[in-house]
Amino acid sequence: MSISGPEPAPGPEAPTARATVQRDDERVRVTRWDFEPGTRTGRHVHAYDYVVVPVTGGTIGAYAPDGSVTRSQLVAGESYTRPAGTEHDVVNVGEASLSFVEIELKNA
Repeated sequence: MSISGPEPAPGPEAPTARATVQRDDERVRVTRWDFEPGTRTGRHVHAYDYVVVPVTGGTIGAYAPDGSVTRSQLVAGESYTRPAGTEHDVVNVGEASLSFVEIELKNA
């Protein structure tokens, strides 16, 4: 479920989530993201189409450049996709740790 609306973006002092690149070759980049509550990816633009596979459930906020935020409830094992060009800062806005695996499709 996604809900969009205004919400203050996290400040630059917000801690960064832990990214672990598991594979990076000519076809895909696979990164596991581990978020403590309040941690973030930092603002970025996706160069490739990608798939997200939640390892654990939780609530994220995706902060867009225009200041809007989309809150989404992640469910372990329920994947979703996004297109190249997506720009955001993803923040764990829930009260528990969460993890997901991001699979970037370099030759899509």
